[in-house]
Amino acid sequence: MIHYVALPIELVVENMGKIDYQFTEVEIDGIKMILEPMDFNKGKIVRIISSDPNDFINPSYQPGQTINLHLK
Repeated sequence: MIHYVALPIELVVENMGKIDYQFTEVEIDGIKMILEPMDFNKGKIVRIISSDPNDFINPSYQPGQTINLHLK
């Protein structure tokens, strides 16, 4: 990918790779997934971890979906 900017390349790539994502692994309805916490009880699905193909076609648990977390 070519990126044209009017800034020195040092300024552009200075903070690349320094983003610290806070992911957590949870199991909801028997489906293990990786979530990115968004709020106290909400998370965005990043990845589904399953060997069942039906888990990947469930529209409720698609990556990018925001889900409510219920504390037990």
